[in-house]
Amino acid sequence: MIVVVKSCQKEIAGLPESIREDLADGLARLAVGLQLSMPLSRPVPSIGKGVHELRLRDRTGTYRVFYALKGRGMIYLLHATKKTTQETPARTIHVVKWRLEEVDR
Repeated sequence: MIVVVKSCQKEIAGLPESIREDLADGLARLAVGLQLSMPLSRPVPSIGKGVHELRLRDRTGTYRVFYALKGRGMIYLLHATKKTTQETPARTIHVVKWRLEEVDR
């Protein structure tokens, strides 16, 4: 089951259509139990247990959608953003951690 954290809904709605289509494809794969790997997805254990990022690209840029895999097939979409730097900004890490804490409550 896929759960989109309320704050993330607006972020996803603001993504380009081609990115949203690629996101839907990746989420469909996750929902049926497939494991995604590089270059599409990578784990980010430094942010939290079970946290991964989907890496999506089109002609307008590169986008990241952070998600958490939880027990019993639960997938939580936590944060979506356009990549503007090589490193993940501290603000993005803070937002993902904070939303992950909300999910764990």
